Amino acid sequence: MRGYIVRRATPADASDLVELGRAVSSEPEAWLITEGDWRNVGDERRYLRAVRRSPHAAVFVAENDAGIVGRLSLARDSHPASHHVADLGLMVAAGHRRKGIGRSMLEQAVEWARESEIEKLELHVFPHNEPAIKLYEQFGFEREGLRRDHFRRGGRLVDAVLMAYRVD
Repeated sequence: MRGYIVRRATPADASDLVELGRAVSSEPEAWLITEGDWRNVGDERRYLRAVRRSPHAAVFVAENDAGIVGRLSLARDSHPASHHVADLGLMVAAGHRRKGIGRSMLEQAVEWARESEIEKLELHVFPHNEPAIKLYEQFGFEREGLRRDHFRRGGRLVDAVLMAYRVD
């Protein structure tokens, strides 16, 4: 038994997802673009309602006895020329990493992509986030490039590694 489930997020998850986002984005390792300034619960609830109505996006959570410990966000590219591509965002709470949750959520991403006729999943990861890069590479993601000064974080520009997974 895994000890957690991966399921679609509901608007009732908004408060827990805001708490998770704030916790992960506040970590000193700077894993996320956002720095503790996550959307509020009302905005998160509205976002989750909108996503549930859209065939082009999804949010999943990993949940165990401790509550929601992971989030996976997916969104199809809106441009007609790249409608076969979806962007992926993943976060797992600090005390729950390296337990298979990230891998399970990536498996869920691939399942959603197949159902949505997505051919390619993309993500950005900071070059210093070696544990995440290792997970993505072990899963089958490949580095497609380095985007220099791509994000503004903490008043400075930071690079992002672009990685992609070919959905078969």
